[in-house]
Amino acid sequence: MTQPAQVRIVEVGPRDGLQNEKTLIPTAAKIELIDRLTATGLQTVEATSFVSPKWVPQLADAADVFAGIHRRPGVAYPVLVPNLQGYERARAVGAEEVAVFTAASEAFNRNNTNASIDESIERFRPVLEAAKADGVRVRGYVSTVLGCPFQGEVPLSDVVRVARNLHALGCYEISLGDTIGIGTPGKARAMLRAVAAEVPMPALAIHFHDTRGQALANILSCLEEGVAVVDAAVSGTGGCPYAPGASGNVASEDVVYMLEGLGIRTGVDLPKLVETGRWLAALLGRGSGSKVNLASV
Repeated sequence: MTQPAQVRIVEVGPRDGLQNEKTLIPTAAKIELIDRLTATGLQTVEATSFVSPKWVPQLADAADVFAGIHRRPGVAYPVLVPNLQGYERARAVGAEEVAVFTAASEAFNRNNTNASIDESIERFRPVLEAAKADGVRVRGYVSTVLGCPFQGEVPLSDVVRVARNLHALGCYEISLGDTIGIGTPGKARAMLRAVAAEVPMPALAIHFHDTRGQALANILSCLEEGVAVVDAAVSGTGGCPYAPGASGNVASEDVVYMLEGLGIRTGVDLPKLVETGRWLAALLGRGSGSKVNLASV
């Protein structure tokens, strides 16, 4: 398989990037972040999460954020929803794409959602049914595809089963997440191949955290298998509140730089993205997690 000519970056900074921040970010700043990211040419910007504010206080203003952004035609603004109640809250402010999430690890799923994998998927069933009736697209996340902080190794068969079930339920795209950044290129490639044998490659995305500095190498190994959708977070923000030791997502700036160097189109204005990453790092009061950003100073 040759690498794709074009890759769609799914920018997850406003949701996955901010959800683990201890300092509460003002609603206006979240709106500005999303609008700045939209202006870079990104086609997909994950805006927020309609989970319980008790579990993720940082995103308690989800409705206000979504209502405040300037939605550009042709840009998707998916939001995370845990259940039908979250879906209804998202729809009330005009969300046209949602995402549901589970894990390939039973131990992680129980720590994260207090439910088994099968129970969590059953919770999604009414969401998928409502979304189908409403003409709303649903993205599915599968966490811990390369390892779990609680159970260690995660059998590939479990990853494949969960991805296949989400796709069969009606998720148009399945994002495969290395939640704790434990994967290496060979393992990432083998995981993607196994899933792609059951779920069509055009319906797959990859989501790698950079805890051990392997994310770009893992992405490259998966590009060589033909994947054409990559999740990333501006300035390398992120981590997971339920995954001890997980550091940030791979930085969007670094992914775009690598893709451009490979001759792969992204449609993203890299200087604007770097500028946005620098603005966000200043807002958070720390250095950027992007190597490209640091090299551009």
